[in-house]
This record gives sequence, structure tokens and C-alpha cells, in this order.
Amino acid sequence: MGCVIGCLLGSTLLAAEAGAPAPAASAAALSAAPDVAPAKSRLGINLAGPADWGTEFPFVDVFRLSRQWISQKKGEEWGGGPKLERDSSGWVKRLEPDGWAETPVLTGGHAPSGEYVCLYDGEGAIELSGAKRIVSREPGRIVVEIDGARGGVFLSLRKTGPGNYVRHIRLLMPGFEKTHKQDPFNPVFLERWRSFNTFRFMDFMHTNGSKQAAWEDRPTPESCNFTEKGVPVEAMVDLCNRLKVNPWFCMPHLATDDYVRKFAEKVKATLDPSLRVHVEYSNEVWNGIFEQTRYAQAKARELGLGPRERPWEGGAMYYAQRSVEIFALWEEVFGGRDRLVRVLAWQAAAGAYWTDGLLLGYKDTAKHADALAIAPYVTLCVPAKSNDAKALTADAVAGWTLDQLLDHVEKKALPESLKWIETQKKVADKYGLKLMAYEGGQHLVGVGGGENNEAMTRLFQAANRHPRMGEIYTRYLDGWKAAGGDLFGVFSSTGKWSKWGSWGLTEYMEETEKDQPKYRAVMAWNRRNPLP
Repeated sequence: MGCVIGCLLGSTLLAAEAGAPAPAASAAALSAAPDVAPAKSRLGINLAGPADWGTEFPFVDVFRLSRQWISQKKGEEWGGGPKLERDSSGWVKRLEPDGWAETPVLTGGHAPSGEYVCLYDGEGAIELSGAKRIVSREPGRIVVEIDGARGGVFLSLRKTGPGNYVRHIRLLMPGFEKTHKQDPFNPVFLERWRSFNTFRFMDFMHTNGSKQAAWEDRPTPESCNFTEKGVPVEAMVDLCNRLKVNPWFCMPHLATDDYVRKFAEKVKATLDPSLRVHVEYSNEVWNGIFEQTRYAQAKARELGLGPRERPWEGGAMYYAQRSVEIFALWEEVFGGRDRLVRVLAWQAAAGAYWTDGLLLGYKDTAKHADALAIAPYVTLCVPAKSNDAKALTADAVAGWTLDQLLDHVEKKALPESLKWIETQKKVADKYGLKLMAYEGGQHLVGVGGGENNEAMTRLFQAANRHPRMGEIYTRYLDGWKAAGGDLFGVFSSTGKWSKWGSWGLTEYMEETEKDQPKYRAVMAWNRRNPLP
């Protein structure tokens, strides 16, 4: 994501058990259905990454969001079991005596409540702790009642047959047993984001610090979960095809040419031909908190790029060079550039020093790209302490009233962001590129220990819920449009707010436009500002 620091349903989908009609999204959730076709939208959305603690449930099979298997052994401390023997998809092949494997799911709460169906192949024994009750049990199928509002179910693999081990576990939301194969996506999730032009899959793909290098390292539809390696390309393409939304893929920083080529081939073969593909190398390779930035700087030293005393400059040169190489691979597979948007993404706040002098101006980089992308956040990053007596600190900001905070955001942070946009638009124009926002939105967060100031965190969250925040978002997007900005990728979709930031337009899937002013403002702006 675009923050300066490292940022780490409950819907009313209820139905009777098997045999009942497939559930529809709640009337409240759909009452303000967007009316803009994706192709007419000026907005993209960064989808939240899969996690057991997440509060966005894109898949009806919530086991996709389970955590990596935890090995346990009787008499040992929690998580102290031996290393698990797993197959290529991550399923546990064998358990030690007095050992078991378990994984948490739905720990963020606000999931649908009702009777879930757990299906599995193979022979073994599964327990579900934290559930209200087991309704029925037979080999390969368990019906379990879960209080989704409470959250926190542990699925434990207690036995597994050595010749026919338990695999292909599915934990299906109420009412989806008969339809989950052909309709794997949560209809509330689909409805919520169906009017956006583009889905940026950075967090969906677990781009930051990705370990994927060879094509064999990727997640697949057979992977036991999507939280260890991210969501497979097959599922992302399927999602975009269903909604006619353009994909924005972030290639892992370690990806080999073979990985990139095969990823592109998969997309070319399966993506709706009416859709365009945004291609970006990794994410925020300028941002020192990320492994990909350190990797780029190390590669620059290895290749002799840039002055050794300023490694960030060499890192920018390597980013430009590798981006161009990746773009060329996609062009080769797609037989041209007509369906591609080749994106160079860099820091907004440093002005033309980065984007012009070190990135677009390096060799012929700009000639091989279609867009310069920035993250012009409305920024207020507050540390616990500062050596500058005039700088804001967490204790000082925590003493502000809500109006004082919103005044600061409106009168200082917003104009600063709009100035970044104007500056970078001139750079993009110089090279004949579109200006895009790979991320954007409010950026009220503690840094450098400031995140631990609970009073400031409460104040920031109150600001995000205030009607004035919606007004600020409207002015922000109006400013982007007035400056000539192209696609704007809002960060982010749905996620629980914490001391690490209030990034989600909504915190929970059951929230509607009337519940969250910034969500309401973004959706209203999208309707009022369609493309010609």
C-alpha cells in the first residue's frame, strides 16, 4: 500500500440449509446499487488482501481465507508441534502421534451467521472449535452452526489417512453448497465493487515481500488457502470476467522472465478480450519499508547502476529497467500493446526529482510505458516524538478536537496532495503519459511510535466516520479530475481499522453507503463523473 509506514459478512446472508434457495444479498446492502458501468468509471479500487482476520469475504468458501496450518503436539506449547509434511498444494499428508494441525478462520468477526457446510475429500477427522454447535456429521461433510458476528473458528485436523489424506477442505457460507463451484464469489462482494473500472490486485497477490520467483512458486486454484501466496491468477481473471472490470496485476519483484511470460499467457488465454490489462512491477519499489526496495537497490549495486552513496537512485534505475523488460514480455505474449496499460509507479511527494530525473528520464524508459502512477494521499503521518520543535507529535494531535483535526486535513493536507498531483501531471505530460493514481485516499496514521497513541487513533477513526471526511473526498476527487488525472485507484476496499490506519472505505461488509461517509462520497462521485 501507499502508506509511509509498514501497514500491516457481517452481512445478512442467511438461508436454510441444503435444499433452500441460494441466498441473495441483503436489501440494505443493495439498496444503493451503483449505476455506472465499469467501462464508464474513472475509479479503480485496491482490493483487500486475503487474511483470516479480514472483514471482506470475497469467496463463499471461507476456508480460502484460513491461515497457514499450525502444528500442535500434546504436551508442547502452542504452535510447538513438528514441521508438517504437506503436499504441493499445502494439504497435510501425515500427522505425528499425539499431534494435530489447525488453522483459524473468520477471526475478524462480522461474517454471516448460520449453518456452514464443511466438505472435504479423503479420510480423517476434523473438529471445529469456537462454533456454536455441530448440526450433523458424516464422512466428507459436516454441518456446523457459526456465530459469524463473534468470529474466531479453529478448524483442527485430528486424523488423516496416510493413503488417502484429508484434502480439498471447503467451509461454505450458509446456502452456497449447491452453487459454490460455478459461483465462487460472495454476491455482496460482487455487488459492492461492480461499478469500478479496474481492480488493483496488489494486496490480493500479496505483492509486498513476495517469495514467488519461478512459475512453480505461484498459488493455484488447488492451493489449500489463498493467504500464504495470495490469490491465483485464475481466480482474479474469473472475477474480472464476471464483472467486466479491468485487472491491474503487480508482478512479484523476484519473478523470472519465465514466470512473467507464463502469467501473461494465462491472462491472454482466459481474460475477456474486451478488457485491458494494467501491468506494474511489484509495488512501491521506492518505499524503504519493503523488501522489494532493498532488492532493487542490491540489484543496482550488482549491475553498477547509480552512485553507491545514493542507493535509492540506483534502485529507481533498476526499477525502470526491470519494468521495461517485463512490459516487453507482456507485449510479446499479447502480440502488441493495444490491450496493455504499462504502468510506472513512483512516489508522489518527492516531486519531479524522482519521477522525471531518475525514472522516466532514465534511458528511454518513458517510451516503453503508458502511464505514470502516483499515490497522492491526503497525508497526516504523526510520530511519537520529533527533533523539530515545530513538528506535530502524537500527544499534541491527540489533544485536538475533531474539528481541529478535520480543519488541518482540509486546509493543509488536502491542498498539499493536490499540489503533488499538479506537479506530477506536468511530468507525465512532458513524456506524453497518462497520470494515474495507483492508490489514494486519506492517510491519517501514527508513525514512529505514534501508532501506539490510542487517543490519537480514536480521533483519526472518528474523523474517518465524520460527514466532513466525505466532503474532503469529494473535493479531492474533483481536484484530481480538474488536474487532468486519469484512472484513480482508491485505497482500499473493506478492512477493519486499527492503529495501523483506517484504510477501508468500509470496515465491514454489512455497512452501506449511509454508514460510511467516505464510501458514500466515493460512490456518489463515481455516479456523477462517468467518462464521456
